[in-house]
Amino acid sequence: MRRCSRCLYDETIANITFNGHGVCNYCGIHDVMDAEYPTGEQGKRQLQIMSEEIRAAGKGKAFDIIVGVSGGCDSSYLLYLAKQLGLRPLAVHFDNTWDSTIAVENISTMLRHLEIPLETCVVDNKEYDDIYRSFLKSGVPDLEAPTDLGLATTLYRAAEKHGIRHIFEGHSFRTEGISPLSWLYFDGKYIESIQKQFGSYPLKTFPNLWLWDFVRWVAVRGIKKLRPLYYMNYVKADAIRLLTEKFEWRWYEGHHLENRFTAFYHSYFLPRRFGFDGRLLGFSALIRSGQISREQGLALIRDSAPFDPELVTMVKKRLGLTNEEFERLMNLPKRTYREFKTYKRTFERLRWFFWLLYKTNRVPKSFYLKYTAREPGAAGPR
Repeated sequence: MRRCSRCLYDETIANITFNGHGVCNYCGIHDVMDAEYPTGEQGKRQLQIMSEEIRAAGKGKAFDIIVGVSGGCDSSYLLYLAKQLGLRPLAVHFDNTWDSTIAVENISTMLRHLEIPLETCVVDNKEYDDIYRSFLKSGVPDLEAPTDLGLATTLYRAAEKHGIRHIFEGHSFRTEGISPLSWLYFDGKYIESIQKQFGSYPLKTFPNLWLWDFVRWVAVRGIKKLRPLYYMNYVKADAIRLLTEKFEWRWYEGHHLENRFTAFYHSYFLPRRFGFDGRLLGFSALIRSGQISREQGLALIRDSAPFDPELVTMVKKRLGLTNEEFERLMNLPKRTYREFKTYKRTFERLRWFFWLLYKTNRVPKSFYLKYTAREPGAAGPR
């Protein structure tokens, strides 16, 4: 198996390419973004410019920035950072009813210490569990697509409701990397398509993200999604230490493990159903940004990713699946988003439009690069 000579990505990732030195195209994307989003003194100046713009846009309003919170490290650190930058954040949480106890406590303790108000969108648990069952039945790897879309819609709705033009996102390509499109795809038409075909409940409480709403929010309302961690030498271990010592925050022992279904998805479903080891993303990002060596990364992935058997039992019980039904779903023919209705071709046709949105901070660059590019050999009812 061919593996990138610089990071940990290998030839099992769809559409990966290697240059003459054996370095993959994802490392190339990292280098372009690393130059575009500087850290150090330049990064500090960019954060200052960003915070001044946010304060000016929020003048006379109760809040000037939306921060999505999950109880995880990155979003918790963003609350602290917003306060450090002199901003007046409103915390917004999308509750898919699968939060861990630690996540709920972390959200509470951060908001209490920092005196930040919270708004929460809670979906009907039966409806949401049915969405998860639908994705399991469909045979696609994108089980977490509804959570990502639900969070995005919840943040935009809160921004529109309060007249706020800026949203903080906690992603850092230097610590998380860029997920391959073949590992996770999501859009509103895709969610609807899966649920119509395999679901038993209509989408009533789930905040789906329709294209016309998205265009209204970003192009008409001018709502911007900002990723301040792009301009910082962000080291997650340091952030964990700060949050723990300063706010009595608790670590949940792994990336994305603050939500019980997300933990099942990353630690059990993806590696055992599709052979995707999500650790490659984060460890490769740390290698590219110089936080660990490639040799350290290879040692970290040498053993299979651990998982909690109780999580699997919980998923079966809550989704109403017998052991036999669960095994049948885990062994269905593998399918991809290309076999369902999506907005993908619309994104491709509107590549110029999304380029403008990316250049004006209305969408992240990673969205523009991944979703508007035509995939080699792609076909189907997208």
